[in-house]
Amino acid sequence: MRSVAVRAVAIGACGIVLAGCDTLSSINPFDKSETYKPTIVAEVPGDQLYNDGLARIQKSDYEGAAKKFSALEKQYPASEWSRKALIMTAYANYEGGLYDDAIVASKRYLQQYPTTSDAAYAQYLLASSYYGQIPDITRDQEASERAMLALAELVERYPRSEYANDAKQKLQVARDQLAGKEVEIGRFYLQKRNYSGAINRFRTVVGQYQTTRHVEEALERLTEAYMAMGIVNEAQTAAAVLGHNFPNSPWYKDAYALLQKGGVEPREDSGSWISKAFRGVPQVTQKTG
Repeated sequence: MRSVAVRAVAIGACGIVLAGCDTLSSINPFDKSETYKPTIVAEVPGDQLYNDGLARIQKSDYEGAAKKFSALEKQYPASEWSRKALIMTAYANYEGGLYDDAIVASKRYLQQYPTTSDAAYAQYLLASSYYGQIPDITRDQEASERAMLALAELVERYPRSEYANDAKQKLQVARDQLAGKEVEIGRFYLQKRNYSGAINRFRTVVGQYQTTRHVEEALERLTEAYMAMGIVNEAQTAAAVLGHNFPNSPWYKDAYALLQKGGVEPREDSGSWISKAFRGVPQVTQKTG
C-alpha cells in the first residue's frame, strides 16, 4: 500500500508541474502521427564477435579488431568470452601500434585474471608495449625504465614461459639503452669539466649496467675524470678493471695510454668502489668495439 501511495504522490506532483500545459500530447517530442516503438537490439553471439575480431586481425585491421573484442567484453561481462576478449584487445592494440591502449588492456587483464594461463602473455604484451616506445638515447628514457621493470617482472614471475627468453633479450636492450643515456650525460659533464658530475654518471653504468656494451667506455671515462681530478689510484683501478675484463678493447688502449702519459700504469686497488663493483661478477664477454 505504501508503494502505491508513493507512486500516487509522484504522479500528483507531475500533475502540478504540468498544470500550466494544455495536455501531455502538447509536449510530445514526436510528430502527432508518430508512435514511439522501442527497438530491441539482438544480442550477437559471442563466437561471432570473436571470429569477426580474428578476421579483422588477419586483414591487419587492428583498430577494427580491438573494437570487436571490446564489444564482446562488454556484451558478455564476467564470462570466459570477456576474458578472451580482453587479452585479444591488448594484442590487437599492440599489433596496431596503439601501445598506450595495449598497456591499459594488459594491466586490466593482469588485475582481473592474474592466475590464468594467459597472464604471462598479458605481462609480455605490457612489457613489449613499453619496449616498442623506447626512444634513442638523446631523449627521455622513461619508456626504457618501464620496459625494463615490466620485462624483469616477466622473467621473475614466469621464468618457464615461452616468452621468457625473448624478454631476457629485450631486457638487455632496455638496460643498454639506459646505460647509453648515462654515458651520454657523463660525456657532456666531462666536456664541461664537471668531473664529479661525470663520475656519478659513469659510476651508475659500472654499478648497475655491467653487462652492457657501454661499461667499457664508462671505465675509460672514469680513468679520464679521475686523472683530471688528480685521484690517480682510482684512475689506475678503473683502467686495471677495464683491462682485466676487456683486454682487447680499444677503450683499454686509450686508458692505458692516458695513464702512461701521466707516468703511471694500471693497478687495481681492491678497496676501491670500482673493484668492489666487479668483485664476484662473472667474466664479461669479450668485445672488440
